[in-house]
Amino acid sequence: MLERLWPNPARDRGQLGPLTFRLSPTSANILLLCARILIGYVFVLGGWGKLIGLAGFAAYLGQHGVPGGQALALLGAAVEFFGGLALIAGFATRYSVLAVIAFTLVATGIAHRFWEFEAAARRGQAINFNKNMAMIGGMLALLVAGPGRFSIDGWLARRRP
Repeated sequence: MLERLWPNPARDRGQLGPLTFRLSPTSANILLLCARILIGYVFVLGGWGKLIGLAGFAAYLGQHGVPGGQALALLGAAVEFFGGLALIAGFATRYSVLAVIAFTLVATGIAHRFWEFEAAARRGQAINFNKNMAMIGGMLALLVAGPGRFSIDGWLARRRP
């Protein structure tokens, strides 16, 4: 079964170890689609919540010492929401990844400064901080791999003569 999903002539010739395999192009493209959906979904949900509660988000930013809360709240919520949609669709994927990484770094620096908290609150903020770093790691992998065939970018690339 695995051989059908992940054919690997080098493994079959004994040139690679037993735990090494390569994905078929179709499997790789399906997994890239899944990665984009799973990562993008997090940002669409978060961005939508901020967009529909923009005043509360702006107040939250103000409480954390961010100047120009209303304008930056709108910018941050829009980048988060539309960047997430772009990731899911695979549209301008590498630019979208960079925008969402920038958003994540700024948001993490504002909201998850775990070193400023005590005991249980510190642990909770450290978990969120580290989760955001893991999300950035996933986005960096998308930046390197690209969106895959099942994306608007992939469709546009196939249309070019």
